[in-house]
Amino acid sequence: MTPLLILASGSEIRATLLKNAGLSFEARPARIDEETIRASFTAENASLRDLADALAEMKARKGSDRNPEALVLGCDQILDCGGEVFSKPDDPEAARAQLRALSGRTHRLHSAAVVFQAGEPLWRHVGQARLTMRHISDSYIDDYVERNWESIRHSVGCYKLEEEGVRLFARIEGDYFTILGLPLIELLTWLGIRGDIAS
Repeated sequence: MTPLLILASGSEIRATLLKNAGLSFEARPARIDEETIRASFTAENASLRDLADALAEMKARKGSDRNPEALVLGCDQILDCGGEVFSKPDDPEAARAQLRALSGRTHRLHSAAVVFQAGEPLWRHVGQARLTMRHISDSYIDDYVERNWESIRHSVGCYKLEEEGVRLFARIEGDYFTILGLPLIELLTWLGIRGDIAS
């Protein structure tokens, strides 16, 4: 019998990606103290790739503790621009500040996914992508945030590549699904090898 797949995340885009791929799952967000974890990794000078992996693991572990029979998928994404970590904006002014900071620069996205079952990690992957924003005028940034705030407020970097955010970029290197926050191809390959989905 195929175990239940649980997405330990409240992300609408991750849920949409899984649904569009034809997967049956339940979304049951796992809350963790991300700020404390981030501060700890910063103090230890750990890599941002490892931070993304650790956050995804902790979400999967917490979800697995509550649902030991299920496959629990934890995900997280870190935006790294010159060593500075960007988070989801608190308000439109923070979004404008982030976009001005990213304008004309290249940043990296680290998208981590970890699957737990019965309290043990079974699979993990961290995808990376490099994105270069074009030089964006302050007036365009202001208009962009005003038009898109309700959507981009849930996104690190304050853009969604699948929406108008694609217009902000001059160059993109990396997997599309990794940029959206879930290394979907790698996850589907693993589930297929296990026999959890038809392949």
